[in-house]
Amino acid sequence: MIETIGLVCVGILLLIGAGFALVGAIGLLKLPDSMTRLHAPTKVGTVGIGALLLASMIHAWVLGAGSFHEVLIMAFLFVTAPISANFLAKTNMHKNACDTPPKPPRDDTWSTYAVPAHDGALTQKMDDKPAAKG
Repeated sequence: MIETIGLVCVGILLLIGAGFALVGAIGLLKLPDSMTRLHAPTKVGTVGIGALLLASMIHAWVLGAGSFHEVLIMAFLFVTAPISANFLAKTNMHKNACDTPPKPPRDDTWSTYAVPAHDGALTQKMDDKPAAKG
């Protein structure tokens, strides 16, 4: 009974993994530019391959020869796939192979602790108020 349930789970996971792989391959071929083409295979790398590896692990446990190698492969894949996708996107941006994102409107205070002058009065007023009692 447990073998049947395990094999059904393996079959479902194999179908999910193969479906994601198919969609990723179609996206890689059909999407227009390099930045949008980058999106499709990264989903396959995480969800599709993860489902295939999980199916392999369940199948090994059902047969009585448990395996944790797939867990290590998944961990390595989940750590490296986003990083490599980020590097590929940055390479495309530096080579001017795609549209670059717009510059921030105020480059001197964007993503810093610096407070613009017009917001300084607001923060000063908030600092002067007594703390609310809860």
